[in-house]
Amino acid sequence: MDKLGGDILRLWVASTDYSGEMAVSDEILKRTSDVYRRIRNTARFLLSNLNGFDPEKNQVAFGDMLALDQWVVDRAHQLQARIEKAYEEYRFLDVYQQVHGFCARELGGFYLDVIKDRQYTTQTDSLARRSAQTALYHVVEALSRWIAPILSFTAEEIHENIPGKRGDSVLLETYYTGLGSLDDNAELGRAFWEQVLEVKHSVNKCLEDARNAKVIKGSLAAEVTLYVSDELQATLAKLGDELRFVMLTSEVRLKPLAAASDAEATELDSLKVAVKASDNTKCERCWHHRPDVGTHADHPDLCGRCISNLPEGSGEIRYYA
Repeated sequence: MDKLGGDILRLWVASTDYSGEMAVSDEILKRTSDVYRRIRNTARFLLSNLNGFDPEKNQVAFGDMLALDQWVVDRAHQLQARIEKAYEEYRFLDVYQQVHGFCARELGGFYLDVIKDRQYTTQTDSLARRSAQTALYHVVEALSRWIAPILSFTAEEIHENIPGKRGDSVLLETYYTGLGSLDDNAELGRAFWEQVLEVKHSVNKCLEDARNAKVIKGSLAAEVTLYVSDELQATLAKLGDELRFVMLTSEVRLKPLAAASDAEATELDSLKVAVKASDNTKCERCWHHRPDVGTHADHPDLCGRCISNLPEGSGEIRYYA
């Protein structure tokens, strides 16, 4: 207790299948501590990016949110149903696995990385930024209640720091009811984003190979060409220029799979990837390498997108990511 605190010990109990023999050791508790830090650090990121967000004034309706933000809220909605059922059946191990998986994969491994550009470069009150903040608000409201029976102290800390009006304690709250859900037939729905996620994981491996080979220093210094099947091209093309924000690269080009020559094969039969270092200059504000950096006399270090996102600018329009 003195070394780890009560929450980590409770998390160890929840992470153990009590239908069999329960094992404990310093190594097991260390792994439990790592999972705890993942959940806690995810909550910290969510809360820190809600700075200046007032749910009563700035919240965006689910139907008006950007497609990626709708997706992550829908994922939380699906997850909450599974967590609620697991608690009812005393399957605490499932709760542990579901929450940790959501923090590690959907949030830490995808969504939170993608929205950083939007959060930090678009205008303060833009739809792009407020939509992301609304999604973060919904997720952290739900997350604090999911973990409350297990990580009681941590959940209380999170609850106290969520913006907006709230009750005295998270332990007196019920499941969060503000999560929206995507229609089964939505064009940019669950199946669409699952396919995008598969592509992104494959592209990430190719970018990592390029980094190890010292072709690029970081993903934003890269331009990628995706050689794809006709079906996959039709899917990815729906994101337009915003595909580069999802892939975290400065440029993404789509070409027919048959045109691939020296491209790297991936786990997907419908995808091959070619990575090269961008020849364009790096924008000092967003770090993307863009051809228009240096073409604006008043802001020689910025790209046109960032200039539009300055307080006096017209503002960037985002639709998907």
